[in-house]
Amino acid sequence: MAKCMVCNKSVSFGRNIRHKASGGWARRAPKTNRTFKPNVQKTTIMVDGEKVQIKVCTQCLRTMYRAR
Repeated sequence: MAKCMVCNKSVSFGRNIRHKASGGWARRAPKTNRTFKPNVQKTTIMVDGEKVQIKVCTQCLRTMYRAR
């Protein structure tokens, strides 16, 4: 399972609702389960002079690049 090593962001679950939601109770739009997966990238960072490869979500990666 993809998981960010900085913020522990992982897969979250939700519902997928079709756009054909009109028609009241007689013809309800189908709702199916789905997963929201984080955009996790492998990146190399310097920690105490050593290169360390970690898995980071893109939000944390953007924050790390801005902090430089």
